[in-house]
Amino acid sequence: MEKTLLDFTAQKARELMAAPTCCKELKEVAQAWLDDPSADMTKKFVAEAEADIVTAEGLLAFAESEMGAKVFGADTAKGVAAHARELIAARAPYCDCPACAACAAILEKKAELLA
Repeated sequence: MEKTLLDFTAQKARELMAAPTCCKELKEVAQAWLDDPSADMTKKFVAEAEADIVTAEGLLAFAESEMGAKVFGADTAKGVAAHARELIAARAPYCDCPACAACAAILEKKAELLA
């Protein structure tokens, strides 16, 4: 992997790990990749990013669910749902929280990462 791509991906991995919205599994895989950016770990990292990124529609569905109300609180969940509708209206494919934004940046480089 060329140094520019390696540095970019390492930065995004660090952003993921720092994001309060990043799940435990993705944080663990990001750290494992930072420790060993081999081809096999890169495949695992990309696969975990694909599995964990939230679509704008998924964000809306979660925010409007009972679980979303429990996680965010009822009032915040309404705001998150409104934001998700804005993302959908703008044809944004994914949630734009820090974790999803970092995942999206990584996935934009998927072909290069897996080459």
